[in-house]
Parts: sequence; structure tokens; C-alpha cells
Amino acid sequence: MSDPSHPSDPLVDERDPVVPVTSYQGGARRRRKRRNLPGCLAVLVALAIVAGGLYFGITRGISWVEDQFADPEDYAGPGRGNVSFEVVSGDSSAQICRNLKDEGVVASVQACLDAAGANPDSAGIQVGFYPLKKEMAASAAIDVLADPSNIVTNAVTIPEGLNTDQVVELLAENTDFAAAAFQRVLDQPEKIGLPEYAGGNPEGYLFPSTYSFGPNAEPVDMISAMVDRWRQAADEAGLEEAADRLGYTPHELMTIASLVEAEGRGDDMPKVARVIYNRVENPGNGITNGLLQIDAAVNYALDKSPIARLTMDEIESVADSPYNTYKQPGLPPGPIEAPGDAAIAAATTPADGPWLFYVTVNLETGETKFTESYDEFLSFSRELDEYCATQSDRC
Repeated sequence: MSDPSHPSDPLVDERDPVVPVTSYQGGARRRRKRRNLPGCLAVLVALAIVAGGLYFGITRGISWVEDQFADPEDYAGPGRGNVSFEVVSGDSSAQICRNLKDEGVVASVQACLDAAGANPDSAGIQVGFYPLKKEMAASAAIDVLADPSNIVTNAVTIPEGLNTDQVVELLAENTDFAAAAFQRVLDQPEKIGLPEYAGGNPEGYLFPSTYSFGPNAEPVDMISAMVDRWRQAADEAGLEEAADRLGYTPHELMTIASLVEAEGRGDDMPKVARVIYNRVENPGNGITNGLLQIDAAVNYALDKSPIARLTMDEIESVADSPYNTYKQPGLPPGPIEAPGDAAIAAATTPADGPWLFYVTVNLETGETKFTESYDEFLSFSRELDEYCATQSDRC
């Protein structure tokens, strides 16, 4: 039903403006177009972003795949400049390669590991310093490390039988340090690892061997290396255990070893050691009366290089020295020189026998005769006299 206050069922309120239908719809369409244009642009922008992201992701993925299969970064050529590179004990191939990368020798650890894997000699890389360069091809760097002849060293050979002063002189001749620098180290024995029973005296404990000192080695490093090498030899010979077994101190066994080094040769060394033990342990035999009568010990007191025979004047000139084994019974107070492996072994495992005397009757060949008879000893001594008079000027 219609409201009686209005005309019957009007389609439009007359108070409203009349707007043609066609005009309204067209305006509506135009407004919708204005609203839709920015939306299309947004869609296009969004599509562009998605496409760009896909491209970037695909590009990165391709790059990652290429990286996985591409050769690792490496330098070309022999490099430039100089690098002193150290391989230390316990270094693995990976550690060596990391160190090479850190020092700018190789471009990447992986290139270095690949080069090491391709070089069968790399498994034998030795401890030491090597001359390398900056920016080397990894294979070139590994080639240098795999060849032990490239190790940079000051090689010094210390022969058996040298006393401490002679060792210092040899070190000074073959290194860049003066003798005084080594002597300062020896004056501080606590820094070089001497055993307590050495009493702070390095005599006899600077082991004879060939040493390869790196370019950064200082005198304290060199002397310590020699004492360390002595420790190795002493442990291998069972020095301290033998001292307990034989009833001596380790220092006394080192003293005996030094006398054996000075007096014996080769297979005769254990027999020389036995003569020393027999004389020390049987002082009341009525023949030697506990006197060792070893010329090398008297020469040490005289500060002379060993000679075959001493004169009575020379013996008397150092009569009060504890190293004068013609005057003082028993062992001297310490080693007279540095014994090697064979002499230490002879002191720890002397031969069995009753001998009280020995005479080297041929200084050229080292032929030595042993006896417990004083008369036979005199006969051997005359044989040496004849040798010195007719065949040698070394006496």
C-alpha cells in the first residue's frame, strides 16, 4: 500500500535531481576505469618483482652449482717475494694448507689440498723451515714442501769426543753467533734441560750428532737441542736403570762413558769399560791400587788435545787435579768429553772379563790388547814403543 502523504508509487523522489540512467552508468564506468588503472600497474610491478626474484634465484643457483664443480681459486706461476714457512711437528695436510693460505702463499685451502693429494711425496713432508713465495701456484708450493732438500737449516755436525769448549767453538764457526753467546747460555744451565745429577755442568751432556737448526734458532735453542738429544740417547741406553743395577750414579756412568769414548774404539769399548770398573771396584788388588791411569783424563786437566802418551813431567804438573788419574784414585769428578751412543752403551753394559790393562798397539788401526797381567801389559807397552819409533809420528 502507498503512503497517503506522497503521490502514488513514484519511481524517483521529485526532490532528488534527475539523472539520466545512461549518463549515470557511463559515469560509473569512467570512475571504475580510473580506479582500475593503478591496480593493473601494481599487478605488473608485482609480476616484474616475482620475475626478477626468480631470475636472481636461478642465477644464484646456477652460480652455486658452478662453484661446486669449478676449480678452486689458485694462483698461477712461481710467486713473488720471500716467505720463510715453518712446518711444525703434528701439522696435518689441512693445517699446512691453512697456514699457507694465511701467509698469502696459496690462494685457497682447497687448491692446496688438491695439490697435496696429487703429489705422492706430500705424505712425507718433514718438520722445518722452507723457502716459499707469496702467491704461488698451490702445486708449486707443495712441490717445495715435499722435497726435504729444500729445508732451510744451519747444519752442524758435532763429532764424538769433543769437550764443551770445543763444541762451543764449532757452533760459533758454523752459525751466526759468537762463542760468547753460547757461553752465556751455558752459564745458565737451568735453561737448557740438564739433569739434576749433572750439577749444572754441561760437560759430557752436549750430545754428538748432526743438528739442523732453523733460521730462527737462538743459542739457547741449539744447546737445548743437544741436551735433548743426550736425553734420548740416555733413555735408549737405560742409563739411569743401569746406574741402579751397577751401583753407581747416572753421572758416574756418564763419566765412565766419556773415558770409554776417549780411550776405546768400536767393539773394544765394552772391554775398556770393564777395565775401568775392575780398577774402581778392586782398589786393593796390589797392582793398580784404584788408579785408572787414563791419559785422556790427565790431558783434560792439562787442557790439551789427547795424545798417545804422556811424560812424567806432564803428569806431575797437574798432580793435584781431581782429573789426574795417575795420582787420584777412583773416577774423576765428571765427564771429560761428550760420549756417543756406543760409549754410553758400553758404560751401561760392560763386557765380562778380568782385565786390568789395555794398550792400543797400533794407532792407525786402533788395535788394542787387553790383559790382567802386569808383565803382559809391559810387553804390550814395548810393542807400542816400537810402533811409535818406526811407523807413526802420532805418539
